[in-house]
Amino acid sequence: MNHMRTDENTGLTSAEAARRRRVHGPNNFDISIDDPLWKKYLDQFKNPLIMLLLASAGVSLFMRQFDDAISITMAIIIVVTVAFIQEYRSEKSLEALTKLVPPKCHCIRDGQLTTFLAEDLVPGDIVTINIGDRVPADVRLFEASGLSIDESSFTGEIEPVNKIVEAQQISNSNNLSERRNIAFMGTLVRCGKGKGIVIGTGQDSEFGEIFKMMQAEEAPKTPLQKSMDTLGKQLSFYSFLVIGIIVIIGWIQGRKILDMFTIGVSLAVAAIPEGLPIVVTVTLAIGVMRMAKRKAIVKKLPVVETLGCVDVICCDKTGTLTKNEMTVTQIITSERNQAELTGVGYNANGHVNIVHCNSDPTEAMRSFKKVIEVGFVCNNAELTQEGLMGSPTEGAILGAAMKMQLPNLRQQYVRVEEWPFSSETKIMMVKCHPLGDETNPIWFVKGAMEKVLDRCTHYYNCGQSATLYEKQKLQYLDDAHVLAMRGLRVLSMAYGNSPTTLVFIGLVGIMDPPREGVSEAIHTLRGMGLSVKMLTGDGEDTAKAVAARIGLYAEGVRTMSGDELNSLDVVHLSKSIESIAIFYRMTPGHKLKIVKALQAGQHVVAMTGDGINDAVALKTAEIGISMGETGTDVSKEAADMILVDDDLSTVLAAIEEGKGIFYNIKNFVRFQLSTSIAALSLVAIAMIMRLPNPLNAMQILWINIIMDGPPAQSLGVEPVDHDVLRKPPRKVQDNIITRSLILNTLTSAFIIVCGTMWIFHEEMEDGKITPRDTTMTFTCFVFFDMFNALSCRSNSKSIFQIGFFTNRMFLYAVGGSILGQLLVIYFPPLQAIFQTEALYSSDFFLLIALTSTVFIVSEVRKFFTRREEHQLLHQREMVFYPENLV
Repeated sequence: MNHMRTDENTGLTSAEAARRRRVHGPNNFDISIDDPLWKKYLDQFKNPLIMLLLASAGVSLFMRQFDDAISITMAIIIVVTVAFIQEYRSEKSLEALTKLVPPKCHCIRDGQLTTFLAEDLVPGDIVTINIGDRVPADVRLFEASGLSIDESSFTGEIEPVNKIVEAQQISNSNNLSERRNIAFMGTLVRCGKGKGIVIGTGQDSEFGEIFKMMQAEEAPKTPLQKSMDTLGKQLSFYSFLVIGIIVIIGWIQGRKILDMFTIGVSLAVAAIPEGLPIVVTVTLAIGVMRMAKRKAIVKKLPVVETLGCVDVICCDKTGTLTKNEMTVTQIITSERNQAELTGVGYNANGHVNIVHCNSDPTEAMRSFKKVIEVGFVCNNAELTQEGLMGSPTEGAILGAAMKMQLPNLRQQYVRVEEWPFSSETKIMMVKCHPLGDETNPIWFVKGAMEKVLDRCTHYYNCGQSATLYEKQKLQYLDDAHVLAMRGLRVLSMAYGNSPTTLVFIGLVGIMDPPREGVSEAIHTLRGMGLSVKMLTGDGEDTAKAVAARIGLYAEGVRTMSGDELNSLDVVHLSKSIESIAIFYRMTPGHKLKIVKALQAGQHVVAMTGDGINDAVALKTAEIGISMGETGTDVSKEAADMILVDDDLSTVLAAIEEGKGIFYNIKNFVRFQLSTSIAALSLVAIAMIMRLPNPLNAMQILWINIIMDGPPAQSLGVEPVDHDVLRKPPRKVQDNIITRSLILNTLTSAFIIVCGTMWIFHEEMEDGKITPRDTTMTFTCFVFFDMFNALSCRSNSKSIFQIGFFTNRMFLYAVGGSILGQLLVIYFPPLQAIFQTEALYSSDFFLLIALTSTVFIVSEVRKFFTRREEHQLLHQREMVFYPENLV
C-alpha cells in the first residue's frame, strides 16, 4: 500500500486518479494505424505482377485497343481490392484485445464503492471482484474468500487457480500459475470474491505484454504469394526478351516498323499473364467457399493454398485435442468396485459401466451413487442455460450425477457451514443437516486422497460403516496413484457425523477427455508426412497421458518442459525440435519460440489454439487455426482459419482443398505457358524463315482472350482430386514452375507449333498469304488450344478417370469458345475484322484429327506418370505404415 501510495479502505481520490491517468494512460490498448487506408490500398500496386499488368494496360490504351485496356484494368482492380481487404482484416487481431477489458468495474474511490468504466482504472486503485466478473486489470490481492479464477486463456490449464493473499517466492516469473496472489486482466472469476490493488493497466498488464508481442510480429508471406511474385518476374522478363528479339529481327529484315510494333504489342498482351491473378483469386475464393461447407472458415485467400505446404502442426492440448470440459471417467468405491463412465462434458450423455465388482452389482451401483452424492452435496457449481458456473472439476461431478439420473441432492439438505478448498487444507468440507431434521448434522468432504484419509476412521461397506485399517488406506492410495499416472485428477469422498471421524466412501478420476476422431486425424496427418506436436500448460504426467491416448506418445518419444526451453535460443532449439513431440508447462512466449524455431528449420507451421495465450503464436505461424466454439475472440482474430466445430479432422479437409487448389493453379499455368510459348514461337519462326506472319494482330488478341478467358479460368475450378491427400507436403522453396511442368509445357507447345506451321505451310503453296491461309492457321491454333486445355485438367489422371462432366464450367467455356470461333469464321462482320473466310466441313475433320494429337500425347505421358507416382506412394506408405509389409 505504501509503495502504491493508496489506502485499502478509502482508495484514491478523484484528483489523484486523474493525475495518474495522465501519467499511465487509459486502461486499454492503443490500436493505431500507421498509414491511412488510401495509402495501404495504393501499396498493393507495388506487386511486380500488378505493375506488369499496368504497363500492359497502358500499351493497349496507347494502341487504342480499349477492350484489352478495360479488361486488364478490371483484373487489376479486383486483385488489388481483394489483397487490400485481406490486409485490413488481419489488423483486427490487435483490435480484438480491447474486448478483454470489461466495460465496467467495481472500485473504491474517495472512500466510496463505485462502478465506472474499466478504462478509467489507474495503478493504486482498490477494486473488488466477485463470481462471474472479469478481472479489469492486474490486481495484487489482499483479500480472498474462496476466490478461484479461470486462467485457462492464459495458461491453457483448465482447472481454476485458487488465489491467496500471502507473499510468494516465485521460481519462474514466466509461469503465471505460480503467481497466485495476483488476479490477471481478462481472466474470469469462477468462485468466491476478492479485493486488491491495481498494479498494472493497459499495456503494462500481462495481457499488454501479449499485445506488444503481437505488434512486433508480422504474418509471413504465404508460399503462393512468393511463387506468384517469382512467376510474374520470370514471365515478364522472358516475354519482353522474346518480343524484343522478334521486333528487332523484323526491323532488320526490312518489315514495316509500324506493323512490327503492332504485332509486338499484340504478343505482349498475349504473353503477359493478366489472367493469372484472376484465376488465382477465383480459385482461392472457390476453395474458401468449399472449405466453409466443410466447417473451416478461412479469413485470408492465400492461406487456402498454404495448407498444402504445411509440414508441422503444433496443437494446443486444451480445447483443441481435448474437449476443455472436465469429465468423471472412473469411480472406485471403498469396497474397491470400479466403474467407467462414458460420454463427455457437463451433460447426461453417457453410461456407467461396471468393470470390476467385489459385491452384488446392485449394491455396487448403490455405492457408486453414494460417491457421487457426496461430491454433489459438497459442491458449489451450477449448470445453467449459459453453461457451467463454478469449477470445471465440480461441474464434472454434476455431469456424473446426471448420467446416474440422480436428483438434485442438495435440495435434500440444508447447508449450515462451509470450509472452502484451499492449498493448505486441500479439501472442501460442508456441514449440512437433512431437510426437516436439524438434530443430525452431517459433514460431506471431498479433496486430496491423503488429506481425506487422514480424517477417516471407517469405510463404507455394503451400506454399513466398518473400521478402516492402515493396510486399506495404502490400497486406496495405490488406487489413486494408478489413476493419477493415467493423467486423471483424483478426488476422494467421505462423510460422517464428525469432521475428524469420517467414513471413506470412494474416489473419482476426472479428466479432460480427447475429442472424438482426434487420434484418427493425427494418424492420417502423420501418414501424409506431417509432424504433429502437442503444446500444453499442464504438467508432464498429464501431458504424456493425454498424448498416449491420442497416439502421440510412446516409449522413446522426447518431451520438453518450459524450463528446458528457456535455456535454449531459437537457433539451438531449431536443431533439436524435430524429435520432440510433446511440450509441457508452456507459456505464450514459449509457443512463439517453438513456432520460430520450426520456421528457422524451413518448416511451414500450422498452429492450433483457442486461448489468448495462443494468439501470438497463431499470428506468427504460416497458418493460425482457432477453434470456433471454444476459441476466444482474440485467438479467432489472430488466426487465419477457424474450425467451426472445433474438430481437428476438419484440418484434413482443409489440407485437401489447399493441395487441390495448388494443382489447379499449376494446371492453369501449364496451359497458359504452353499457349504463350506456342504463339511467340510461331511468330518468331515465321520471322526467322522470312515468311509472312501466320497470325495477324486481331487473331493473336482473340487467342489471348481464349488463353486468359473462360477456358483457362475454368481450370481453376476443377474439383479437388482426393488422391492429393496421399502426396507429401509441397516444399516452400519449390517454384511453381518445376522441371516437369516446363517439360510438359514445352512438349505441348512444340506439338502446337509444329502442327500449326504444317497447316500454314500446306495452305500457302503459292507463297502468298490469303484469308483462307490465315483462317486455317488461326483455327488450327485455337483447336490445339481447346485440346490442350482438356489435357490440362489434370497433370497425372486421364480425362477418362476424372470424367468429362465433372467440371461443367470447363464444358461451358470450351463450348462458348468454339462457338465464338465459328462466328469469327462465318459471321460476315467478324470476318472483316479478323480477315477470315468460311471453311469446308472437310477442313474441320482435318483440323480435329491433327489438333487432337496434343491431347493423345498428353494421355500417354499421364499413363507413365501414374505408374511412377503409384510406386513412390507405395514406398511412402511402407515407411509410415510398416504394418502393411506383413
